[in-house]
Amino acid sequence: MSGDSDLHEFQAEVRHWLTSHHTSAPRDYGAICPPDLIDQGVEWQRKIRDAGFAGIHWPTEWGGRGLSVEHNGIWLLECARAGVPPVLNMVGLVLTGGAVLRYGTPEQQAQHLRATLDADHVWCQLFSEPGAGSDLGSLATRAELDGDRFIVNGQKVWCSGGRYSNWGILMARTRPIGGDDGAKKHDGISFFLCPMDLPGIEIRPLKQMTGEAEFDEVFFTDVELPAEHLLGPLHGGWGVGMAVLTSERGHIGTAVISLERRLDQMMRLSAGTDLTPTERQQLMQLVATGNAYKAMAQRQGPVASTAASLMKLGITQMTFDAAMLRGDLGGAMGQLDGAGASGMLAAPGGRIAGGTSQVQRNIIGERLLGLPREPRPT
Repeated sequence: MSGDSDLHEFQAEVRHWLTSHHTSAPRDYGAICPPDLIDQGVEWQRKIRDAGFAGIHWPTEWGGRGLSVEHNGIWLLECARAGVPPVLNMVGLVLTGGAVLRYGTPEQQAQHLRATLDADHVWCQLFSEPGAGSDLGSLATRAELDGDRFIVNGQKVWCSGGRYSNWGILMARTRPIGGDDGAKKHDGISFFLCPMDLPGIEIRPLKQMTGEAEFDEVFFTDVELPAEHLLGPLHGGWGVGMAVLTSERGHIGTAVISLERRLDQMMRLSAGTDLTPTERQQLMQLVATGNAYKAMAQRQGPVASTAASLMKLGITQMTFDAAMLRGDLGGAMGQLDGAGASGMLAAPGGRIAGGTSQVQRNIIGERLLGLPREPRPT
C-alpha cells in the first residue's frame, strides 16, 4: 500500500471494523492495561490480531502487516475516536516491539515478536527506581556478568503491569559509574529482556492514596538472568532505551481527541449546579486553557517535538486544577467520598507520571528558552 488513496482505503477498513467490534472492547484505559482489565485486554488484543490490525507497521514475517507508520497512525486515531484501546499494552506492543525489531538478534525476534502480538508474551517496564525515577541515568540495579549469566540485584518501582506480565524490559548497570575506565553515569547501563518468573524476583503491589494499587515494586535478589537475554550491546543499554522511547510516538490526533474529551468533562461540571460567579470564572478559565493547548497540538503536526513538554506540563496542571474544582463543587461530603474525592487524590500523580513537571520545566528552559543547564551536584 502507498499513496493517499491507499491510506483512505485503510482508514475506511479500520472504521468499518471498529464500528462492528467496538462494543466488545474494554474501556479505553490508555497506554497501560490496569490489573483488573487484563483478561479483557488480552482478549481484545487477540481480536485485533485476528483482524490484521496488530503490528500494522511490523514486517509480515513477524506477524505484522508490513504497512507504514502512517497506516499505524490511522489505527491509533480511529481507536481514539471509537474510545477503544489500540493495543493491549504500550510497553509490549510499542517499546518492547520497537526495541526487538531494531536491536534483537534473529533468535530474540523469533522468540518474542509474534508472541507479543498474540498476547502470549505480556510485558512490563523495569526502568524507574526509588533513587532514579526521572533521572534514569542514576539507576543502581546491578547486573554482574558471571560466565553465561548475569546476577541481578536491585529494586524497581512504579512498574505498571508487573503482577500480570510474564516478561519485562529491564535496564540495569553492568559497569559502575567512574571505576577504572572513568565511565559516566549513562555509560555502563545494559538493556535486558527479563522473564518475570525467575527465582529471586519478588513483585509487591504499591498501594496509592486513592486506595488502589495500579503499580508494583519489583525486587531482584541474586537473580540469574541468562546472557542471551541481553538486548543490544553490553553497556550500551542507554542508547537502546532512548532510541525506543523517542522513535515510537503516538499520533498527534489521538492527543487532540483525548484533550477534547477532557474539555467536555470539564464543561459538564456545571450541569445541575448553580455556580457562583467565581466558580464559573474558574471553570471557563480551565476550558480556555484547554482550547489553547488543543490549538498548540494541532499546530505541532504529526511529529512530536520539544513543544510536547509544554503540552505535558500545561495539561497536567489543567487536569489538577479541574480535579480540585470538581472537589470544591461537590461540597464537604463530596470531598470525603465519591468521584470528586477520588479525582482529588489521584490528581497529584499526574505531576509525576510520564516525566515529572520539574523535568518538563528543565526541558522547556534549556531546549526552548536556551537557559543555562541546571547545576548538577558533584
